[in-house]
Amino acid sequence: MRVLVAVMVVSSALVAGPGLAQDSETEVKLQNLPPAVEQAVKAQSQGATLRGLSKEVKGGVTQYEAELLVHGRTKDIIFDAQGKIVTVEDQTTLDEIPAAARAAIQKAVGTGKLVLVEKVTKGETTFYEGHITNERKELEVKVDADGKPVE
Repeated sequence: MRVLVAVMVVSSALVAGPGLAQDSETEVKLQNLPPAVEQAVKAQSQGATLRGLSKEVKGGVTQYEAELLVHGRTKDIIFDAQGKIVTVEDQTTLDEIPAAARAAIQKAVGTGKLVLVEKVTKGETTFYEGHITNERKELEVKVDADGKPVE
């Protein structure tokens, strides 16, 4: 039994290892983006301050993130390689989110400190993230409008 467990652990590491090694995130310049992504970033950043751009490769999938500042609030937009919006993260406040989501995030804060609240839209799905610092740790709580955990 011990040999079988060891073999399974080594096999899992070999399977997962190469994929993990390929994951990366690097800063990029606007002019170095694929043309469709560059156009999408320009369109989405009109009237905003472009704070940064990055290219992220995760599990072999390449995405691009634009970090914006709009009316004093952060807005991060993730694009696929064709310039299609994948995810939008809008900074918000507890008062601006549904009551059940607010209560769930406040409960998760406990003795920690809530440092950021975001409304996240992925396709047709919207959820809320609370970024919490607690005892030198940073936690992220994700809940839907009903306050139920989101994975």
